[in-house]
Amino acid sequence: MHEKTSVDTMIAGLTVGVTRSAEETGIAKLTPLHREVVASMPRASEQEIRVLFATLLPGDVTPYHWHRFPVTVFVVEGTFTLALEGREPIAIAAGQVLVEPAHVKMRGYNRGDVPARMALFYVCEPGAPFADAVST
Repeated sequence: MHEKTSVDTMIAGLTVGVTRSAEETGIAKLTPLHREVVASMPRASEQEIRVLFATLLPGDVTPYHWHRFPVTVFVVEGTFTLALEGREPIAIAAGQVLVEPAHVKMRGYNRGDVPARMALFYVCEPGAPFADAVST
């Protein structure tokens, strides 16, 4: 049986990290995966939200590139290694999240033995390219 709940109650539930479930048992818990403050989000009156899925096979390497806005990476399988200019490479394993910073040159790798699969979340100005190539 479904129970109707007011918008105010639902917003209050989100505020404390729980939402009402359609199940009679009651509450579904939200598990925060990552939270980070960034200063480089689009400031236009409209933004475009993109959710992409990427697979890098063992040995795959991305082109050398940079992003105009931050990219949130959630690895669901394998390990994704990211080499950001001027920093040591970072290995992001399945279940982990990393925010790729805007305006930083980078290259991604799959140095493992299994595919690296990840969901990418990108908020940008409408029509903006996902990445810009860097000449080497």
